[in-house]
Amino acid sequence: MAKVETESKMTALSRSVEQVQVAWELGQGRVDPTVLVDVERVLERTASRRELSAEHTVIGFFGATGSGKSTLFNAVVGKELARSAARRPTTSTAQAAVWGEAGSQELLDWLQVKNATVMDSSGDDAAQALNSAQVPVTTGFWNRVKTSVGRGSTETAQGGLILLDLPDFDSVEASNRTLVERMVSMVDVLVWVVDPQKYADAVIHDDFIAPLAEHGGVMLAVLNQADRLDEAEIPHVLDSLKLLLAQDGLTGNLLAPPLAVSAMTGYNIAKLRETLGRVAVEKSAAVARIGADVETARASLAAHDGGGIPGGITGTSTRTLENKLYEASGAPQVVKAAGDAYKLHAAQSTGWIPTRWLLKMRKDPLKRLHLHEDHSGEPLSKSSLPPLNPSQKAAMSSALRSFATSSAQGTGEPWSHSIRDAARSREAELPNALERSIARTNYRATKKQWWWQLFNVIQWLGIAAALVGLLWLTGIFAAQYFQIQLPPPPYVEGFPFPLPTLLVMTGLLLGIVIAALGRVCAAIGHKIYARKIERQIFSHVSDTTRDYVVEPVRKELERREAYVDALYNARLSN
Repeated sequence: MAKVETESKMTALSRSVEQVQVAWELGQGRVDPTVLVDVERVLERTASRRELSAEHTVIGFFGATGSGKSTLFNAVVGKELARSAARRPTTSTAQAAVWGEAGSQELLDWLQVKNATVMDSSGDDAAQALNSAQVPVTTGFWNRVKTSVGRGSTETAQGGLILLDLPDFDSVEASNRTLVERMVSMVDVLVWVVDPQKYADAVIHDDFIAPLAEHGGVMLAVLNQADRLDEAEIPHVLDSLKLLLAQDGLTGNLLAPPLAVSAMTGYNIAKLRETLGRVAVEKSAAVARIGADVETARASLAAHDGGGIPGGITGTSTRTLENKLYEASGAPQVVKAAGDAYKLHAAQSTGWIPTRWLLKMRKDPLKRLHLHEDHSGEPLSKSSLPPLNPSQKAAMSSALRSFATSSAQGTGEPWSHSIRDAARSREAELPNALERSIARTNYRATKKQWWWQLFNVIQWLGIAAALVGLLWLTGIFAAQYFQIQLPPPPYVEGFPFPLPTLLVMTGLLLGIVIAALGRVCAAIGHKIYARKIERQIFSHVSDTTRDYVVEPVRKELERREAYVDALYNARLSN
């Protein structure tokens, strides 16, 4: 049962570590770099510890100067391994006592502990208690039933153990403080050794215990030098210590209740050994410590998830942005130029032929912008649109800010900032991109329409008729001038004019009427053509808006969502 439970915890822990790693990667460039560095260190330590011996539990003794930490270490071990004396600081390096040599050296190397003594527990009651404990026998149906009600058989089990005596954390030696801080982050179980005089010292509570409130499950508080107190005072001091620990955030989640001991008299030393032995046998402290570290890392990242749900990208906000960028890009002026070009070419094809040469002198509005087709009829990729004026630039910038604010609304830093930055990440490229969008529209303003050709043919027929009539009348006048007798010109029944005059009048009138009708049709065609060009340009501007503004914001929103999901999935069930 215990093995299955441990494997289940390891699986959950692996998943949690993986998800915190994902969140850490997603937080790059967004979350406070200091937080990311701290989380990276946790992940590195976690990866290293998981590769080392799972059979050993590393327990560190931490204490202030004068707490009798080294003396207590020797009393628990049952041998004089740690140096203890009146001179301070006494301990300047880590001293280790090792039970279970196999696999311990790699762990000691990782801890950078050189002073280590392998303990021989045979025949040594004190040493045996440190890595031994009575555990229920889980074989046999009836014994399992008895065990469930606390009456089953037990057996002695052992576990690997590395017990560390460390320098005083308030040592005047900076290197000692550095060593203690490093070990605090690496050992599996932290034993805080305090004394009756300084158990309320702010250094141990504010600098060490409170920041590790999530690690209560791998902490033990030991009140040493209980022999300096009257027996009646011990419960009161322990209650005061419990209150301080509760204020540090450790409420009922310690490895065991605070324990009063005396290294000098041996008071409760056996009980402390029993507690440490049980931890060693259970072999779960390393997993619990990693879990606490990962949960702390997860919580620090979660504090930077922005909180709340961002407004995100909506159809309304996107369409508003597209409309504003369309206006700011100068597209309406281009649509007008395209419409004017259409009307010009229509007039050149359908206007009265004698006056068409005047229209030839007018320059195509699209050619001024280099937006006419090339010789293949394909749209150009470049244009000569005038650069955006300050007003257009301000309108474009305002549109981006409004879209960014709308998308980020509802969430806080750092993600609201990164979402806004994403919206403006390609702002410098946007004007040229919009110009290319306008340029790649296929204007085809010079493409002759069928009705242009029809009206043009009628115009030429009218001119031809007028010319025939004019030449005819000229011949008649010439014959009269030279007194050449010609037959009189014919008349069309119902018309008072001779046929030549009728041809001239009809041809000229037909040209004028067709030209006027052409103007009407060109006006209608101009509106249809302008709307078509407007739709094309708007579609291209929409594509550019999506690529340069909307997609970066969408990716950032998805990144933030993935960040939050990873942190949620990283939670370890209690």
